[in-house]
Amino acid sequence: MTDTSYITCKNVSFSYDGKTAVSDISFNLNKGDYLCILGENGTGKSTIIKGLLGLIKPASGEVIYSDVKHTEIGYLPQIAEIPKDFPASVYEAVLSGRCEKLGKSPFFSSKDRRVAKKNMRLLGIEKLKNKGFSTLSGGQKQRVLLARALCATEKILLLDEPVSGLDPIVTAEMYQIISELNKKHGISIIMISHDTKTAAEYATHILHIKKRPLFFGSAEEYKETELYHAFLGGCGHEHH
Repeated sequence: MTDTSYITCKNVSFSYDGKTAVSDISFNLNKGDYLCILGENGTGKSTIIKGLLGLIKPASGEVIYSDVKHTEIGYLPQIAEIPKDFPASVYEAVLSGRCEKLGKSPFFSSKDRRVAKKNMRLLGIEKLKNKGFSTLSGGQKQRVLLARALCATEKILLLDEPVSGLDPIVTAEMYQIISELNKKHGISIIMISHDTKTAAEYATHILHIKKRPLFFGSAEEYKETELYHAFLGGCGHEHH
Protein backbone atom coordinates (compact mmCIF):
# COMPACT_ATOMS: atom_id res chain seq x y z
CA MET A 1 0.00 0.00 0.00
CA THR A 2 2.05 2.90 -1.28
CA ASP A 3 -0.60 5.23 -2.61
CA THR A 4 -1.16 7.16 0.64
CA SER A 5 0.34 10.58 0.01
CA TYR A 6 2.10 12.25 2.95
CA ILE A 7 3.77 15.34 1.50
CA THR A 8 3.32 17.10 -1.83
CA CYS A 9 5.46 20.09 -2.83
CA LYS A 10 4.05 22.12 -5.72
CA ASN A 11 6.46 24.58 -7.36
CA VAL A 12 7.82 25.60 -3.98
CA SER A 13 10.39 28.37 -3.56
CA PHE A 14 12.07 29.37 -0.29
CA SER A 15 13.80 32.70 0.32
CA TYR A 16 16.01 34.29 2.97
CA ASP A 17 15.86 38.08 3.29
CA GLY A 18 14.16 38.34 -0.09
CA LYS A 19 16.88 36.27 -1.80
CA THR A 20 15.71 32.98 -3.34
CA ALA A 21 17.52 29.94 -1.88
CA VAL A 22 15.69 27.24 -3.86
CA SER A 23 12.97 27.49 -6.48
CA ASP A 24 10.39 25.42 -8.38
CA ILE A 25 10.71 22.38 -6.12
CA SER A 26 8.03 19.80 -6.91
CA PHE A 27 7.87 16.26 -5.53
CA ASN A 28 5.61 13.97 -3.60
CA LEU A 29 6.32 11.55 -0.77
CA ASN A 30 3.98 8.58 -0.40
CA LYS A 31 3.72 6.07 2.40
CA GLY A 32 6.65 3.62 2.18
CA ASP A 33 8.80 5.87 -0.05
CA TYR A 34 12.52 6.33 0.56
CA LEU A 35 13.37 9.67 -1.01
CA CYS A 36 16.95 10.85 -1.27
CA ILE A 37 17.57 14.57 -1.87
CA LEU A 38 20.93 14.91 -3.59
CA GLY A 39 23.10 17.89 -4.42
CA GLU A 40 26.41 19.50 -3.59
CA ASN A 41 26.86 21.67 -0.50
CA GLY A 42 25.16 25.06 -0.71
CA THR A 43 22.55 24.01 -3.28
CA GLY A 44 19.54 24.35 -0.99
CA LYS A 45 19.16 20.91 0.61
CA SER A 46 19.05 22.23 4.20
CA THR A 47 16.57 24.94 3.14
CA ILE A 48 14.18 22.23 1.96
CA ILE A 49 14.53 20.49 5.35
CA LYS A 50 13.58 23.70 7.18
CA GLY A 51 10.61 24.11 4.88
CA LEU A 52 9.37 20.55 5.41
CA LEU A 53 9.68 20.94 9.18
CA GLY A 54 7.60 24.14 9.00
CA LEU A 55 10.48 26.33 10.23
CA ILE A 56 10.28 28.57 7.16
CA LYS A 57 7.30 29.30 4.94
CA PRO A 58 7.35 29.03 1.15
CA ALA A 59 7.86 32.31 -0.72
CA SER A 60 5.71 30.78 -3.48
CA GLY A 61 4.07 27.46 -4.24
CA GLU A 62 2.73 25.22 -1.50
CA VAL A 63 3.63 22.28 0.73
CA ILE A 64 0.61 20.03 1.32
CA TYR A 65 0.57 17.57 4.22
CA SER A 66 -1.91 14.67 3.99
CA ASP A 67 -2.48 12.28 6.88
CA VAL A 68 0.55 13.77 8.66
CA LYS A 69 1.47 17.06 10.38
CA HIS A 70 4.89 18.63 10.14
CA THR A 71 5.22 18.07 13.92
CA GLU A 72 4.89 14.31 13.26
CA ILE A 73 8.10 14.18 11.23
CA GLY A 74 11.02 12.63 13.12
CA TYR A 75 14.15 14.70 12.44
CA LEU A 76 17.77 13.57 12.68
CA PRO A 77 20.04 16.64 12.44
CA GLN A 78 23.65 16.53 11.31
CA ILE A 79 25.85 15.22 14.12
CA ALA A 80 27.88 18.45 13.92
CA GLU A 81 24.80 20.39 15.11
CA ILE A 82 24.68 18.51 18.45
CA PRO A 83 26.73 20.14 21.24
CA LYS A 84 29.76 17.97 22.06
CA ASP A 85 28.97 18.10 25.79
CA PHE A 86 25.22 17.46 25.40
CA PRO A 87 24.29 16.96 29.08
CA ALA A 88 21.92 13.98 28.97
CA SER A 89 21.96 10.22 29.41
CA VAL A 90 21.12 8.08 26.40
CA TYR A 91 17.64 7.37 27.84
CA GLU A 92 16.96 11.08 28.45
CA ALA A 93 18.13 11.97 24.95
CA VAL A 94 15.84 9.35 23.37
CA LEU A 95 12.87 10.28 25.59
CA SER A 96 13.22 13.95 24.60
CA GLY A 97 11.96 12.94 21.15
CA ARG A 98 8.50 12.69 22.75
CA CYS A 99 8.40 16.41 23.66
CA GLU A 100 5.93 17.24 20.86
CA LYS A 101 3.50 14.71 22.35
CA LEU A 102 3.41 16.26 25.84
CA GLY A 103 0.55 18.63 25.12
CA LYS A 104 -0.34 20.61 28.22
CA SER A 105 1.36 18.22 30.64
CA PRO A 106 4.98 19.01 31.55
CA PHE A 107 5.60 15.32 32.35
CA PHE A 108 6.34 12.30 30.20
CA SER A 109 3.64 9.63 30.38
CA SER A 110 4.13 5.89 30.80
CA LYS A 111 3.38 5.60 27.06
CA ASP A 112 6.22 8.05 26.29
CA ARG A 113 8.61 5.93 28.36
CA ARG A 114 7.35 2.75 26.72
CA VAL A 115 7.91 4.19 23.22
CA ALA A 116 11.43 5.39 24.18
CA LYS A 117 12.37 1.93 25.50
CA LYS A 118 10.90 0.22 22.42
CA ASN A 119 12.97 2.41 20.08
CA MET A 120 16.14 1.85 22.13
CA ARG A 121 15.53 -1.90 21.81
CA LEU A 122 14.93 -1.53 18.08
CA LEU A 123 18.29 0.20 17.64
CA GLY A 124 20.21 -2.06 20.02
CA ILE A 125 21.17 0.66 22.51
CA GLU A 126 19.34 -0.54 25.67
CA LYS A 127 22.62 -1.37 27.41
CA LEU A 128 23.79 2.23 26.89
CA LYS A 129 20.70 3.78 28.55
CA ASN A 130 22.52 5.25 31.58
CA LYS A 131 25.65 6.35 29.70
CA GLY A 132 26.24 10.04 29.02
CA PHE A 133 25.46 10.93 25.40
CA SER A 134 28.73 12.87 25.08
CA THR A 135 30.80 9.76 25.99
CA LEU A 136 29.52 7.73 23.01
CA SER A 137 31.22 6.94 19.70
CA GLY A 138 29.93 8.59 16.51
CA GLY A 139 28.00 5.47 15.46
CA GLN A 140 26.39 5.08 18.91
CA LYS A 141 25.39 8.75 18.91
CA GLN A 142 23.66 8.33 15.54
CA ARG A 143 21.72 5.31 16.85
CA VAL A 144 20.60 7.37 19.86
CA LEU A 145 19.54 10.29 17.66
CA LEU A 146 17.70 7.91 15.34
CA ALA A 147 15.85 6.37 18.31
CA ARG A 148 15.03 9.92 19.46
CA ALA A 149 13.68 10.83 15.99
CA LEU A 150 11.55 7.64 15.99
CA CYS A 151 9.97 8.75 19.28
CA ALA A 152 8.42 11.67 17.38
CA THR A 153 6.94 9.69 14.50
CA GLU A 154 5.47 6.48 13.19
CA LYS A 155 5.33 7.85 9.65
CA ILE A 156 8.26 9.94 8.35
CA LEU A 157 11.94 10.29 9.23
CA LEU A 158 13.88 13.26 7.86
CA LEU A 159 17.61 12.55 7.99
CA ASP A 160 20.25 15.21 7.29
CA GLU A 161 23.50 13.56 6.12
CA PRO A 162 23.11 10.76 8.70
CA VAL A 163 26.45 9.08 7.91
CA SER A 164 28.54 12.25 7.74
CA GLY A 165 31.87 11.73 9.55
CA LEU A 166 31.26 8.04 10.33
CA ASP A 167 33.77 5.33 9.36
CA PRO A 168 32.90 2.94 6.49
CA ILE A 169 31.76 0.02 8.71
CA VAL A 170 29.47 2.21 10.84
CA THR A 171 28.24 3.95 7.66
CA ALA A 172 27.22 0.58 6.17
CA GLU A 173 25.44 -0.36 9.44
CA MET A 174 23.59 2.95 9.48
CA TYR A 175 22.37 2.54 5.90
CA GLN A 176 21.20 -0.98 6.79
CA ILE A 177 19.26 0.24 9.85
CA ILE A 178 17.56 3.02 7.87
CA SER A 179 16.65 0.58 5.09
CA GLU A 180 15.08 -1.81 7.64
CA LEU A 181 13.05 0.99 9.23
CA ASN A 182 11.72 1.72 5.74
CA LYS A 183 11.10 -1.85 4.54
CA LYS A 184 10.16 -3.69 7.76
CA HIS A 185 8.50 -0.92 9.74
CA GLY A 186 6.93 1.01 6.86
CA ILE A 187 8.47 4.35 7.82
CA SER A 188 8.86 6.78 4.92
CA ILE A 189 12.36 8.24 4.66
CA ILE A 190 13.59 11.59 3.36
CA MET A 191 17.38 11.59 3.41
CA ILE A 192 19.65 14.49 2.52
CA SER A 193 22.88 13.16 1.04
CA HIS A 194 25.62 13.74 -1.46
CA ASP A 195 26.61 10.08 -1.74
CA THR A 196 25.08 9.52 -5.16
CA LYS A 197 25.94 5.83 -5.56
CA THR A 198 24.61 4.64 -2.17
CA ALA A 199 21.54 6.86 -2.47
CA ALA A 200 20.63 5.24 -5.78
CA GLU A 201 21.12 1.77 -4.24
CA TYR A 202 18.86 2.27 -1.22
CA ALA A 203 16.32 4.93 -2.20
CA THR A 204 13.09 4.36 -4.12
CA HIS A 205 13.06 7.98 -5.38
CA ILE A 206 15.65 10.69 -6.04
CA LEU A 207 15.31 14.47 -6.04
CA HIS A 208 18.55 16.02 -7.33
CA ILE A 209 18.77 19.76 -6.90
CA LYS A 210 21.05 22.67 -7.63
CA LYS A 211 19.00 25.60 -6.32
CA ARG A 212 16.23 24.14 -8.50
CA PRO A 213 15.34 20.55 -9.43
CA LEU A 214 17.59 18.78 -11.92
CA PHE A 215 15.74 15.46 -11.55
CA PHE A 216 12.82 13.92 -9.68
CA GLY A 217 11.72 10.34 -10.25
CA SER A 218 12.43 6.74 -9.36
CA ALA A 219 15.94 5.63 -8.41
CA GLU A 220 15.89 3.24 -11.39
CA GLU A 221 15.17 6.11 -13.80
CA TYR A 222 17.85 8.22 -12.11
CA LYS A 223 20.52 5.56 -12.72
CA GLU A 224 19.87 5.90 -16.47
CA THR A 225 20.53 9.66 -16.51
CA GLU A 226 23.69 11.51 -17.54
CA LEU A 227 23.37 13.44 -14.28
CA TYR A 228 23.88 10.25 -12.23
CA HIS A 229 26.94 9.21 -14.21
CA ALA A 230 28.40 12.73 -14.15
CA PHE A 231 28.08 12.83 -10.38
CA LEU A 232 29.59 9.37 -9.97
CA GLY A 233 32.59 10.48 -12.02
CA GLY A 234 32.95 13.88 -10.37
CA CYS A 235 31.45 14.39 -6.94
CA GLY A 236 29.52 11.28 -6.03
CA HIS A 237 31.60 11.17 -2.86
CA GLU A 238 32.16 14.80 -2.01
CA HIS A 239 35.14 15.47 0.24
CA HIS A 240 34.58 17.06 3.63
